[in-house]
Amino acid sequence: MGRIAGVTAAETRERLLRAAADVFARRGYDGTRVADIAAEAGVSNGALYAHFGSKAELIVAALRAHGPRLLADLLAADPDRPVADLLVAVGRRLPRRPDARGSLIVEALVAARRDEDVARPMHDYVGERAGWLAGLVRAAQDDGEIDPVLSPGAVAHFCLLLAMGSALLTPDLHAVGDEEWTALLTRLVTAIAPTDPTPRTPLRKGEHQ
Repeated sequence: MGRIAGVTAAETRERLLRAAADVFARRGYDGTRVADIAAEAGVSNGALYAHFGSKAELIVAALRAHGPRLLADLLAADPDRPVADLLVAVGRRLPRRPDARGSLIVEALVAARRDEDVARPMHDYVGERAGWLAGLVRAAQDDGEIDPVLSPGAVAHFCLLLAMGSALLTPDLHAVGDEEWTALLTRLVTAIAPTDPTPRTPLRKGEHQ
């Protein structure tokens, strides 16, 4: 079971990333062996190591490829949608039971607390997500949607705390009504709106990603 005939290196890499996301979500980081991922992908251990140097590298690569991307997907589908609407739309889904993508971020975060080899690439991953969110906030400030006095980094950090925390606090542990949660989100988004709604020179939101 080596390289699969007729499959390119890029296709093998994607096969491995998808297999890693599935196996890590099912078994957890500590309960997963490299051989488990190779078997799930239908390749040899050697073929796996031709693409990834370690299990730690693989979980972060799987997270980049198959981790939660709800906000990015919504923005791509409607790039002119107000950021406030996007934040509420994403926030409304946070209390729901996470899918396998949500389980993957939990496993990566927990592993990063115990394993320095995971912590280093996770630091970069979280920093990239924070930077992307901060850029989105800056663009919204330029468009007059968010108060320019607020720190984009602080808003991004708050969003990350909500998103990553929601993957841990699942509905079977604690649930909240959709109407109550939406009302709170709407109030929070209103609170970060500018007191003077006059927009400055508009920029496309994607420019700061």
